Amino acid sequence: MTPTAFALLGFVAWTILLVLLLASYRISLVATGKRASPNFNADGDDVDGFGRRITRAHANCYENLPLVGAILLYAIATNQSVVTDPLAPAFLGARMLQSATHIASTSRNAILVRLFFYSVQIAILVFWILKLTHLI
Repeated sequence: MTPTAFALLGFVAWTILLVLLLASYRISLVATGKRASPNFNADGDDVDGFGRRITRAHANCYENLPLVGAILLYAIATNQSVVTDPLAPAFLGARMLQSATHIASTSRNAILVRLFFYSVQIAILVFWILKLTHLI
């Protein structure tokens, strides 16, 4: 498996892991009686900080998956994964660290760290687009 394919599957697996974490959190609220209804708002605004952070970390993954997926699938489909392979592990790592930071805290410093990891991902995506289209 190429690093590009691994990063694509890793991104999907990470998103699924966040779904499972979110589902476990919500189930525990209902099972322990801390929540009477199993109905939850999609944006997480009806749960405490931790639940809201998990919800947003998960949402951020599925909001960005189409961009990442399109670029990585394009690289694979056009036999250009040599372009994306070198930075694919760094991209996946930045995504996972961004989510983990998001779940851990919403302090000012955590938000800056999260922004850094997100900026790394965006920079890599832009770099890949420029390389894949032979603009650089």
